[in-house]
Amino acid sequence: MATTQDFGTFMKDMMGSFPVNTDAAEDAWKTSAAFGEKASAIALDAADKTTDITMGWAMETYGRMGDLAKARPEVSDYAQAMSDFASAQLTSMTEHMTALGEVARGVQTDTLDLMLSAGKTMADDATAAGATAAEATETAATKSTAAASAATRRTTAVAKKTTAAAAETADKA
Repeated sequence: MATTQDFGTFMKDMMGSFPVNTDAAEDAWKTSAAFGEKASAIALDAADKTTDITMGWAMETYGRMGDLAKARPEVSDYAQAMSDFASAQLTSMTEHMTALGEVARGVQTDTLDLMLSAGKTMADDATAAGATAAEATETAATKSTAAASAATRRTTAVAKKTTAAAAETADKA
């Protein structure tokens, strides 16, 4: 008599024909990790340099404050000491702010280079992945179409047999 089509097997075969590329995911993870490592290196280097600059600036200021706090023989000497302190601080501020600006400029340049490099890498990876995915999808679609056609032919044949058997049974009755 008639046999029922096993659609579970059909679906399993159809879904199995769509490939999953785990290499692409691993490559994306490695690319992301490398990007993170480079970005962290830029940030940590900048933090190290700015810490050195600000610590040096603080130490200079503390040294000048020590000179400022010394006792003076004349009242006018206090005004001169304060003027010298302010002048030295202004010069120091200019030097240290320039140094901090240089660090910031270096970070900006390094970050821009990193972003451009990452953008190029991602564009190349996306192009390669797109080509691979298109090829794999075309192959999978062809296999799925062939499997669906075969299943349809089998179902049609079973339906014809069932119809013929039903007609034969009806004729005998």
